[in-house]
Amino acid sequence: MDIFGDLRRMNKRQLYYQILNFAMIVSSALMIWKGLIVATGSESPIVVVLSGSMEPAFHRGDLLFLTNFRKDPIRAGEIVVFKVEGRDIPIVHRVIKVHEKDNGNVKFLTKGDNNEVDDRGLYKEGQNWLEKKDVVGRARGFLPYIGMVTIIMNDYPKFKYALLAVMGAYVILKRES
Repeated sequence: MDIFGDLRRMNKRQLYYQILNFAMIVSSALMIWKGLIVATGSESPIVVVLSGSMEPAFHRGDLLFLTNFRKDPIRAGEIVVFKVEGRDIPIVHRVIKVHEKDNGNVKFLTKGDNNEVDDRGLYKEGQNWLEKKDVVGRARGFLPYIGMVTIIMNDYPKFKYALLAVMGAYVILKRES
């Protein structure tokens, strides 16, 4: 399993072909992702639930599909994914109150189904309500526990490297047969 030896034995055409194949796979994945962003209106059309704050509706590891069409009004009871200034990771919670003003300005409050109190403690200091600009997307569907692979790879980095090694070994063995 000498990968560098395999690379040295390839002629230039084979090496270019392998590089081109890899580039096509990466660019195809990027095009699919960008296409999903355009089709859903969400900067992140797929997210993984990282905590148990939304149980029993969603469990840790569930994969959510999001849309974020700006024309659709936000309503109480809807599950939204939002970002708060100062936090890198988006939060998945339910809208519990909506305030609409005559000028069209909409503010709302969220809470995790499994939490005792609303999310005001999660918002940036001095912020009591979220606005549409804070919303990354709205949950439209989900696949249960599919995102556990992502959680395991983040919680246990050694697992990530072991998985990459197994995949690399598979590719090399597959090519030799």
